[in-house]
Amino acid sequence: MSATPARRRTLAALAALPLLTLAACGYGSQAQDDNTAELAAGAQKIDGLDSVRIGYFGNLTHATALIGRQQGTFQKELGATKAQYALFNAGPSEIEALNSGSIDIGWIGPSPAINGYTKSDGKSLRIIGGSASGGVKLVVNPNKVRSLKDVKGKKIATPQLGNTQDVAFLNWAAKQGYKIDPQSGKGDVTVVRSDNKVTPDAFRAGSIDGAWVPEPTAAKLVAEGGKVLLDEATLWPGHRFVITNIVVRQGFLKQHPKAVEAVLRASAETNTWINAHPEKAKAAANKQLQADSGKALPANVLDPAWESLRITDDPLAATLSTEAQHAVTAGLLTKPDLKGIYDLTLLNKVLRAKGESTVDDAGLGVG
Repeated sequence: MSATPARRRTLAALAALPLLTLAACGYGSQAQDDNTAELAAGAQKIDGLDSVRIGYFGNLTHATALIGRQQGTFQKELGATKAQYALFNAGPSEIEALNSGSIDIGWIGPSPAINGYTKSDGKSLRIIGGSASGGVKLVVNPNKVRSLKDVKGKKIATPQLGNTQDVAFLNWAAKQGYKIDPQSGKGDVTVVRSDNKVTPDAFRAGSIDGAWVPEPTAAKLVAEGGKVLLDEATLWPGHRFVITNIVVRQGFLKQHPKAVEAVLRASAETNTWINAHPEKAKAAANKQLQADSGKALPANVLDPAWESLRITDDPLAATLSTEAQHAVTAGLLTKPDLKGIYDLTLLNKVLRAKGESTVDDAGLGVG
């Protein structure tokens, strides 16, 4: 017997509940399976898991996640355990999703990882690997801002309160002697917290004078007539600083180490391929960006954005303490105890199996 219209509506609503829960909490897009990779014959579930839920941003600074998904590498390593994905605009909302159990593993910037770890008294997450360095710029309207001194009195966008770029800009502004309330963003410079998707529109409309943002948003602003006033990499020794890490819920790491190792193996394989085939990798990242957003990046945005990135397995742990100090300077964090934030055991196991050098936790590891 066929269902009544009312019953069909009820069934549809019940079926949608898990996805609506994820979206309604501000945790990015709905969870999506990775259907790009066919399961190998006889593939088995890892740790008996039906799925592993992976979070990332639609930024080129998350190229490992973009390409690993696009090429089906995560799904291949997870076997019959489904790779599911959720997209985010910035780190604080991804940390909320991690804490709530809506995702298991995520690609994320250092500042939200630090904040999430310290606010939970070291109980919420571990950083288990690196992904990228660089790819962050201060882009301004050259008609309004001609030099770094001209930033005073202007409206500068960052992706979200407390995200990595927000902290970096507030720290830089403090070093210039500017007074800014970190919560409201008001002061000698007005900080406008703006979703990366709408920042180019705000820039075009003149409602902001510039933005401290990751790629490809920075390159989009340049394409709109903006000028790169500062590349954040120039502020760091050797131009190397962590911009994207891999984090995991501590409970998930403890209960499902084989699944975590599989994701790290896929990440390391993807990074090796990216560095060996940069042009193909750039195209693959753009293809996933198109799948996620419905629109590919034009060459005048993609090419310069990609050029400023460095893809690496190394979490560049020595720079994390510096970034934590930036958050303290910005007034967003009291001096944190980061001991135990890293657990690089599984990553180093993967790297040794690949015949590659292991990476260091700068004294901030577990144990």
